[in-house]
Parts: sequence; C-alpha cells; structure tokens
Amino acid sequence: MCSMDCLCNTLQWKMIKTLIFLIFTTQLTSATISLQYYYTGVTPGISFPEFTATGQLNEHQIGYYNTTSQRVIVTADWINRSKDEEHWKMMGHHAANDQELVRVRLANQIMLLNQTEGVHTWQERYVCELDDDGTRRGYKQFGYDGEDFLSLDVNDEYWTAATPQAVPFKRKWDGLVSIQKKILETECFERIKKYVEYGKSVFERKVAPEVSLFQKDSSSPVVCHATGFFPKAVMVSWEKNGEDLNEDVELRETLPNQDGSFQKRSILTLSPEELNRNKYTCVVQHEGLKKEIILQVSDRRVLSDKGSVGIMVGIIIGVVLAVLLLGILGFAGGLMWKKRKKNSDFSLPVIFTSASAQDSQTPAPTQTPGLDAVAAPH
Repeated sequence: MCSMDCLCNTLQWKMIKTLIFLIFTTQLTSATISLQYYYTGVTPGISFPEFTATGQLNEHQIGYYNTTSQRVIVTADWINRSKDEEHWKMMGHHAANDQELVRVRLANQIMLLNQTEGVHTWQERYVCELDDDGTRRGYKQFGYDGEDFLSLDVNDEYWTAATPQAVPFKRKWDGLVSIQKKILETECFERIKKYVEYGKSVFERKVAPEVSLFQKDSSSPVVCHATGFFPKAVMVSWEKNGEDLNEDVELRETLPNQDGSFQKRSILTLSPEELNRNKYTCVVQHEGLKKEIILQVSDRRVLSDKGSVGIMVGIIIGVVLAVLLLGILGFAGGLMWKKRKKNSDFSLPVIFTSASAQDSQTPAPTQTPGLDAVAAPH
C-alpha cells in the first residue's frame, strides 16, 4: 500500500513527465521548419542513376530529380504541380545545371586523387532553417566517397575543411560566403513559405498513435510499439509499480511509415520472473491524444501464441519497410556518409547556390545568382 508521501511523489513525477513532454513537443513541432536538399553523384557503369537529387520539408519528401527522369518529379500529394508549373520547370532547369556541376566535381576529385579505378561518389547537401521567431540558419556540406570533405555554416561565414585536400577550396570559397548568405536569405526562405502554404493542412494535422505490447516468446524482451502518429514528436516510457523506469530500457529511433506517419519502439529487457513479480506499464504521450495511453505488460501478446502471429507479423513488416524506406531515401538523397569522424562538426545538411558548370579545374561553390535548386521541387 503506497503511503501519502509515496502518492505525492508519484503525482509530482507524473506532472514533471507531462511538462517535459509539452516542452519536447513544442520544440519539435513549432520551433523550426527545415528545407533540405540532397545530391548524390556516382561514377558511371553501375545500376544506379549517375545523379540523384531529393528535397524535403521537415520529414516530408517534396520530390526528386535524377538522370533517368531528367525532370522534377513531385512526390508530395499535397502539392498541386499544375498550379505552379513554371516553378517546377525552373527547378528542373536548376537541377539539370546541378547535375553537370556534381559530375564535374566528382571527376575533378577522382583526377586530383588519381583514383580512376572503382566506384566513387560525390555528395552534397544543404538545409535552410526558419524558426517561428524569424531566426534563419543555413548549412552546406560536401563529401567524397563517404568521407566529410568541406562544410559551411552560413551564419559563421566560413568554410571548414575536413581533409587536407579540401583546404585549397576553403581558402578560395571563404571570400564568397556573403554571396551564398544573401541568396540563402532570399530564395531558400521564399521556398519554405511557398511549401508551408501548400502543405498547411498536412503539417498542422494531429494523428494519434496506435500502441501495442508484444514479445517474440515468453523469455524475449517486451516491445512497446507506437505507430501511425503525426507529427513526429512522441514520448514512449516505462513504469515499474507506478514509478518511472529507465534501466533495462532501449528506446529506438523514430522511423517513417510509407503514408507519411511515424512509428517508434521501446524495448524492455527483463527476466520472466521479474516481469511477473512487479507491475510494468508502457506509457505513450502524443499531442494527438486526449490523454496518455497506458498499457499493462501483463496484457502483452506473445508471438509464439496461436492467434497472435498474424497480427504481429504486420507490425514486424511495418518496421522492416520503415527501415528500408529510411535507407532508400538516405542513399538517394546523399545522406549515407559512410564514415563519420568522432566529434565531427559536419552532421548538418548542406546549403548552396547554383553555379556554372564551367569550373573544370575546381569544384566551384556559387558563381551565378541562383539557389542551387535541387532536383526536388523548389
């Protein structure tokens, strides 16, 4: 029987958790809108387009361009391309220029390093971020063969070289940062406003999660699985006898579903004896819920039980598809930097502006006054 002090402490903790969740969701849902573009160039001769570009607004893919399509393909169903056809034609023109620019940069790097054999990649990515208080930020990054090469924080107004080979480019491009910053502060943020207006009904919707508890068998970890929710911010936690539990818990990454919603898993690893000895619950909080969802571990489904397999197979397939979707988008968008240096400062997407492809000796940053429009809608 819980004493009055115990009850007060429990209530206080629940209030603290609710406050943490409110702060957490506010930061993730209303603070920042991020427009991101990703480019990948690969050497010819493999079964993958030599150039691919994708664009995203927050977690939503807008569209893509590649050497196969040779045009911007709008993938967001909340964008009516026919209402702004000139915009997409312009973006296709920019993307074609960027395709040649990436090809030249990759060829130059291969030549400079005398690496004419094998498959090589050149990756570029940029992001512009707009906070609800009007604060603007921009980042830009280049990579070669999965390694960081060069990055730019527009607000700091200087490039950072990740390898000795990148130092000459840094010296050359540091003098051009103001041009990139000026373009960033106009074109990129005009696009953010355009796309947010397009997708207002999508971005402002709130969809509650569906939650389930299951085990592979009676001795396996217990999985608390939330899926189908939007926006992305969600809190999945565990309680033991009414008190918060952080030990023996593994919280997995939030993954995208094919329909634009999200899923998340939290795993509790305890012995069967421990599970039976105490009262464990999974608690899920999301702004689409009127009140938090609380599931008792004692009511979990065990996959080895008859009647549970069919239901749970759907969950497992959903997780696998989400991982595959994340991987496909990551590769196509140039997200898969194969190696990340410890304490690297190059973890932010890239921002850059359209440049002429005439720089046959060095990869040029931005020499013409147009935002490096990626292959995705702009």
